[in-house]
Amino acid sequence: MSVEIAAPMSGKIIALLCKVGDQVQCEDELMILEALKMENPIFAPVDGKISEIRTSLGATVESNQVLLIID
Repeated sequence: MSVEIAAPMSGKIIALLCKVGDQVQCEDELMILEALKMENPIFAPVDGKISEIRTSLGATVESNQVLLIID
């Protein structure tokens, strides 16, 4: 079962802490989104493997945009 991780708000990706193929545990920090001059960590909601990353370092993302997929 695939789980899509979406941006909780519009902002800029300032850190990517995972790559495709990484095994992650629930609550692992995956990336950091800067919004309103605050750093907002994006955490894994489930255990699994990163199958796709749909953003890049420095990218501006919109609220609810899919950032990555965990299988």
